[in-house]
Amino acid sequence: MKEFVISEAQTEKAALVGLVTQTQNERKTSEYLDELAFLAETAGAEVVARFTQKLDTPNSVTYVGKGKLQEIKTYLQTREDEGEEIGMVIFDDELSAKQIRNIENELKVKILDRTSLILDIFAMRAQTANAKTQVELAQYKYMLPRLQRLWTHLERQGGGSGAGGGKGSVGLRGPGETQLEMDRRIILNRMSLLKQRLADIDTQKSTQRKNRGRLIRVALVGYTNVGKSTLMNLMAKSDVFAENKLFATLDTTVRKVIIDNLPFLLSDTVGFIRKLPTDLVDSFKSTLDEVREADLLLHVVDISHPDFEEQIKVVDKTIADLGAGGKPTILVFNKIDAYTYVEKDADDLTPKTRENITLEELMHTWMAKLNDNCIFISAKSKANFEQMKTMLYKKVRELHVQKYPYNDFLYQTYDEE
Repeated sequence: MKEFVISEAQTEKAALVGLVTQTQNERKTSEYLDELAFLAETAGAEVVARFTQKLDTPNSVTYVGKGKLQEIKTYLQTREDEGEEIGMVIFDDELSAKQIRNIENELKVKILDRTSLILDIFAMRAQTANAKTQVELAQYKYMLPRLQRLWTHLERQGGGSGAGGGKGSVGLRGPGETQLEMDRRIILNRMSLLKQRLADIDTQKSTQRKNRGRLIRVALVGYTNVGKSTLMNLMAKSDVFAENKLFATLDTTVRKVIIDNLPFLLSDTVGFIRKLPTDLVDSFKSTLDEVREADLLLHVVDISHPDFEEQIKVVDKTIADLGAGGKPTILVFNKIDAYTYVEKDADDLTPKTRENITLEELMHTWMAKLNDNCIFISAKSKANFEQMKTMLYKKVRELHVQKYPYNDFLYQTYDEE
C-alpha cells in the first residue's frame, strides 16, 4: 500500500466554509477562516471564496444546510463555466465520513476538513524519518473510520439489477466488503508497525535525554508561526528552519545555550493550533515529551496577531492536556515591532486601532500583569532581547540550584560573579 506522506503540494483553487454558531459569533468565524486560509496557502492552495452560515449546530448530514450547499454548488458551476475551476472545498471543522460522502456527491469536487488539511501540511513538512513516521500514523488513524466512503462507487456500479432483484448489488456486495476488510487489515497492520517504530524511537530519545547531563531544560512552546524558531536561532546561534508559514518546525531541535557561563538546554517544539487533531498529538508523543520533561517553558506569543489572547488559551489547554500544566513559565510577547493596539467590540468587525505603541506603554498594559514572568521583545529586531536573556538567566539559575544543589561547577560559576 502506498504511504500517505507526500513530498510537495500542488497549487489548487479552493473555497472555504465555516459556521456562525451560538458559541462562535461572526467576528470569531471570520478570524477562524483567516487562519484556515493561511493553512490552505501553506498547503499550496489559493483561496478564492468563503462561505458562512448561521446554524445552532452543524448539520449532521451535510455540515451546512441544503440551501447553503446548493449556493456553493451553483458558485462552483458558475466559476467552472467561466473557465476557472475550483478543485476543492475546505471546511473549518472535522467532518464525519457521512458528511464528506454526502457533500462530495453534491459538489463533485475534493472535500477537505480542517483535520485533513493540517495532516497534509504535516506530511509536506515532515523531513526526518521520525516526523514522517509520526505523520503517517496520524493519517492512517484519520483514514481508518472513513474507509467506507472509498467504496461507494461499488454501490453505484451495482444499481438495482442482479439475481433476485431487490436492492441488489448481488455479486458486488461481497467483493466490496472483502476489499474493504482487506484494506482495513492492511492499514491496521501498518499502524501496528508504525507504533512499534515510534516506541523504539521514544526509547532512543528517552536515553538521549538521560545522557544530557545535569542541565536545566527549557522548552519553547506557543501557537504556530509566533517566532519560536527565530528566537531559537537568536539564542542558540543555530540555523533552525524558520519561515512565515504554519508548522515550519515539526521535529524538536535541542541546542545547548550559555548565558553568562550558565549552560542549559533549549528545545524548539512543534507549534500548536486551534483544534489540533488528537491523532497528531498522540502520534507526536515522543516529540512532545520535550515539553513534558522541561523544567521551564518559554511561552512565545505573537502580540501582533489580532486574536493572540485566544491563542494563549489554546496553548495553555494543549500543554495541560499533555500533562505539562503548572510548569514554571515565562510569557514572551514577540513581534512588538508589528503590534497594533486593537479596541475590540464583539459586534464590530472594524475595530479601532492605534499603531506605534511604545515598549513603556506595553509594560503598563494588562498583559504585563498577566504573568509575573512576562517580557516584551522582537526576535526579528532584537528589541529588549538582552532584558529577556537576563530574566531567563535568573530563572534558570534558580531552578538549577533547586534541582541540582550539589553541582560544584555551577556553584563555582556563581561565586565568580
